[in-house]
Amino acid sequence: MNETSMDDAARKATEAPRARDLSVEEQASLTSGADAWHLQGIESKGIGGYMITDGPHGLRKTAGDTGAIDLNHTVPATCFPPAAGLSSSWNPELIRNVGEAMAEECIQEKVAVILGPGVNIKRNPLGGRCFEYWSEDPYLAGHEAVGIVEGVQSKGVGTSLKHFAVNNQETDRLRISANVSARALREIYLPAFEHIVKTAQPWTMMCSYNRINGEHSAQNHWLLTDLLRGEWGYNGIVMSDWGADHDRVASLNAGLNLEMPPSFTDEQIVNGVRDGRVEPKQLETMAQGMIDLSAKTRKAMEIEGYRFDVDAHHEIARRAADESIVMLKNDANVLPADRGDSLAVIGEFARTPRYQGGGSSHITPTRMTGFLDALREDDVDARFAPGFTFDDAPQDPRLTDEALAAAKASDRVLMFLGLPNQAESEGFDRTTLDLPAKQLELLDQVTQVNDHVVVVLSNGSVVSVAPWRDKVQGILEAWLLGQAGGRALADVIFGDVSPSGKLAQSIPMRIEDDPSLVNWPGEEGHVDYGEGVFVGYRYYDTFDREVAYPFGYGLSYGSFELHDVTVRCTGDAAASVAVTVTNTSEVKAAQTVQVYVAPPKARVARPRHELKAFAKVALQPGELKRVEMTLDERSFAYWSERFDDWRVEAGRYVIEVGTSSRDIADTVTVELEGDGKSMPLDEWSTFEEWRTDPVGGPIVEQMKRDADAGLLPALPEHNAGVELFLDGMPINSMTVLLGKGGKEITRYLLEQYARRIK
Repeated sequence: MNETSMDDAARKATEAPRARDLSVEEQASLTSGADAWHLQGIESKGIGGYMITDGPHGLRKTAGDTGAIDLNHTVPATCFPPAAGLSSSWNPELIRNVGEAMAEECIQEKVAVILGPGVNIKRNPLGGRCFEYWSEDPYLAGHEAVGIVEGVQSKGVGTSLKHFAVNNQETDRLRISANVSARALREIYLPAFEHIVKTAQPWTMMCSYNRINGEHSAQNHWLLTDLLRGEWGYNGIVMSDWGADHDRVASLNAGLNLEMPPSFTDEQIVNGVRDGRVEPKQLETMAQGMIDLSAKTRKAMEIEGYRFDVDAHHEIARRAADESIVMLKNDANVLPADRGDSLAVIGEFARTPRYQGGGSSHITPTRMTGFLDALREDDVDARFAPGFTFDDAPQDPRLTDEALAAAKASDRVLMFLGLPNQAESEGFDRTTLDLPAKQLELLDQVTQVNDHVVVVLSNGSVVSVAPWRDKVQGILEAWLLGQAGGRALADVIFGDVSPSGKLAQSIPMRIEDDPSLVNWPGEEGHVDYGEGVFVGYRYYDTFDREVAYPFGYGLSYGSFELHDVTVRCTGDAAASVAVTVTNTSEVKAAQTVQVYVAPPKARVARPRHELKAFAKVALQPGELKRVEMTLDERSFAYWSERFDDWRVEAGRYVIEVGTSSRDIADTVTVELEGDGKSMPLDEWSTFEEWRTDPVGGPIVEQMKRDADAGLLPALPEHNAGVELFLDGMPINSMTVLLGKGGKEITRYLLEQYARRIK
């Protein structure tokens, strides 16, 4: 865009009206879309009715001028790896590059806001939309997905952080009530949103369909106004998910700027203002948000004739896919293969790749490279057998015979297995972790005729590997890799790129081991989040449950040493962690350093440890780098429902530095003084709470001295049973143990406390 057109855009932005200058009817019109994909602008007053449309891993724009929902006819766009894959890169810089490329495609197609990223937690691996979400861990999800927001918005295009909040299943998703504790909300289901809001200020956020503790997200004033705008300082707009707004007036009052798609009920807002159910200032504020959004996006939307570089974006998709692949097993160095090896490639996924999930995010790619395509490009002569079909039809014996013949005639087998489209999509949850039975049967037969088998998986969420992993030499978890996935697999399989992906999701031994399963997927309109904060590795590691592969795990062709770990306290509840990473191999490779914080025994049940920092380090053979990471107060905190606030307790915290949640190279212990917070004491506070409180403790000590002097009744001494009961009692119950004297002690404590806090 030339300088003159930029000046024109800036001038027009300043000419946009303020909401207070519009009529009530015009303000109301801005709070609903014009159709399924367009804002309801007021062009005569400089407010654009721009297009907003699906992401989150590339542009899914309906072809033609229609404003209707059509998921099948979309313009070509680069299909980057969905979050299921990209999250395994642990590379925020790469993720930002993907975001920048997505924005350029939006500019070409005149799309002002792309709907994504989605940072809901993978609470249960059966979740049908796990392929769109980043992790079971909120720290990782937030610190990766923020790259999409920063990258897209750096080009003048908006993002829509979604689905706010607690959208963790597809079953009954339009109305299910997620019944979740305040602590689990704050520690698990909100932090990814919070980090991205505070770091990158997404221009829009999309509220979820579901209810949270009985209240629809779109009508939840605490969620959309008190928390999001008040506590977190959000300054963008909130839109509904498509069809999530069930009461225009209640939603607008809660803080919803935009209903999508339109229900053609703007008169409900107008009437609400007239009869006093909507304060004029609230409507003005919600409308002003829409005007501000239009102004932010105008400059990019007025660029004419722009065309993105299709080849360059495909190359970004290839790099993203390279880093998304996780090598789970590589016995006897079965990989990398040589292009001259005698290879059998078995599995329809090698010819017909599953590269993205189903539903509203489904993209028409600009090109498509399957693994067989990559072999042809490289002039690799391999025996291919499809092995099975994607449908539910019984296994065809001829396909089995063909696959076994190829396996017998080859030195090494690359077996492509996974979940077909119909097994995993938006709109429904999976019912099993298992791969389709006919694929497993074929795998069993192939391993009986060839000892050198590598399984390459295609799936949007984890599948069960424990029943068959001991039968094969290698496993590549390839997730869904986008349009360049076939090329990326060839890069890794033949050693042009060392695998560097790390699991963003634990792989359990079986689905019955998942802590949420007892409440999955709920009943009678609600689902109880009974596992609390013990989601994913927080559960498996705390309770020593065996897993197939732990969170953060991933192998490389290189080898590394983590050494010289140091931790320096930088505040009462902050620290700096440094570690040297050395590539001890002759292979250019990357290692991801992970920092976990293990808390001391606390007043609440806390996970054994939690991820609080990470850094991906690319190293030449023999190279070393010193990496430094920061731990802030939140790294050590838990959410106290009693305090209704974050708490850092004093004590000894263990800083763990490693390469997965179960591969810890070194630990350092730091002593923190804590935040010094205390709750006001009263008659319902226990004697232990009085003893350990910074104000109450000295009062208790004075009380004991007065008792020794005969001024107060004495507490029992050297009586472990009484002391145990006493500590757990509210002080208004001390008469149970001390009779009439207990009443005198209670009065004494309360009177002394009242004097000291004046």
